[in-house]
Amino acid sequence: MSTLSASPPRGLERTYSRWASLVVLCAGTLMTILDGNIVTVAMPAIQSDLGFSEPGLAWVVNAYLIPFGGLLLLVGRLGDLVGRKRMFTAGLAVFTAASVLCGVATSEGMLIAARAVQGVGGAMASAVVLGMLVALFPEPRELARAIAVFSAVGAGGGALGTFLGGALTQALNWHWIFLINLPIGIVAWLAAVRVLAPERGSGLGSGADYPGAALITGALMLTVYVIVGTGDRSLTATLLLTALALALFVAFTVRQARAARPLLRLRLFRSRLLTGANAVQILMIGTMFGFQFIGALYAQRVLGFGELLTGTAFLPAPVAIGVLMLGLSARTIGRFGAYRVLLVGLVLIIAGMALLGRAPADGSYVQDVLPALLLLAAGFAAAMPALTGLAMSGAREEDAGLASGLFNTTQVVGGSLGLAVLSTLAAERTDGLLARGAELIPATAEGYRLAFRVAALIAAGALALAAATLRGRD
Repeated sequence: MSTLSASPPRGLERTYSRWASLVVLCAGTLMTILDGNIVTVAMPAIQSDLGFSEPGLAWVVNAYLIPFGGLLLLVGRLGDLVGRKRMFTAGLAVFTAASVLCGVATSEGMLIAARAVQGVGGAMASAVVLGMLVALFPEPRELARAIAVFSAVGAGGGALGTFLGGALTQALNWHWIFLINLPIGIVAWLAAVRVLAPERGSGLGSGADYPGAALITGALMLTVYVIVGTGDRSLTATLLLTALALALFVAFTVRQARAARPLLRLRLFRSRLLTGANAVQILMIGTMFGFQFIGALYAQRVLGFGELLTGTAFLPAPVAIGVLMLGLSARTIGRFGAYRVLLVGLVLIIAGMALLGRAPADGSYVQDVLPALLLLAAGFAAAMPALTGLAMSGAREEDAGLASGLFNTTQVVGGSLGLAVLSTLAAERTDGLLARGAELIPATAEGYRLAFRVAALIAAGALALAAATLRGRD
């Protein structure tokens, strides 16, 4: 088995397995990804039990997304400075403790506050993982295999969360979608302390730009807040908040250009590979995240599926993604190159979304959903590891944690933006048809069809952007 050597104190040498480390990193990541999706199916039960209003219920998700998305870049850089293992294990501990608070919540305020702390812990644990993988697997072929495994866990965990949310809520109650994290978190933390090799960061003195940290964290949190709450405020308020977020980003950029020890080295963005891959990811993840949410709604509100059946209906996706990523992804990338594999994956995603754009009001799961689901799974299984490898290969080793945080940040921004845009389009189309006298189910189905067609166009934009910025970059 491949090994990584470390030198602990007092001259005692110990050998650390890189592949065991990969398992631990995947386990911690799986827990945070599951929690991002597991709550969606349980929302009606949470609303009924704790008395949430319809606008207030959205904050069960938003309270997690805002600190998670806002802190990823900061904690990714801090991981480079204080040590990525320290940041990862601390994140697991915070996330697990907050999960327990969520599980025992008896009021709206308690649940929302605990979800915010969960977001902090999730950001700490997630931001540094890709940077740790780059350090563990410096050889390109092995790194491709490791990223394929990691991507399979991430993609499968997202879809698996929908199933587990329905199963736990229906079999027990919604509290268990959070309490299930306690045993998982304890085991993952103990394994991380034991298995991950100790490392020293470069030290806070080499990059602790606290004013810059405040500016970028505020800018990112405000950006996520603007995106996830667009439908709940006026256009004027949205534009003012957007302008404020842009002003914070500009102030941060000016600060980093002048700071003696910047939090974020702006030279990182000179890498066309890193910048292009992150831009492509915003569009691709926006497409896939929107599908995951709207697809579940189509199954429930148009096909009439219940919670558990909806979760079960989406299980073929993580199975297909896992099989393809683990069995073919690394070998395919090694043979044809990440750029070509990425393009093929995006073409498959476009085809899957286009098929869903034709799903009728009287459709069936086997004929109208499953073929598209498998196309999307195959496309994502091809595209995600290739895109991740391209993005991380564009960063130097000393910036790996920051690049990892940036890549995770664009995932959150892309997912939030895609969900906001597609769900708003679907709702407005449905409301417009209902106002003209259409029946509920046909109007609802037409709203979802519009969202899927727009998602196909967004994926086509990702394909065009990848072709323009990543050509020949393997």
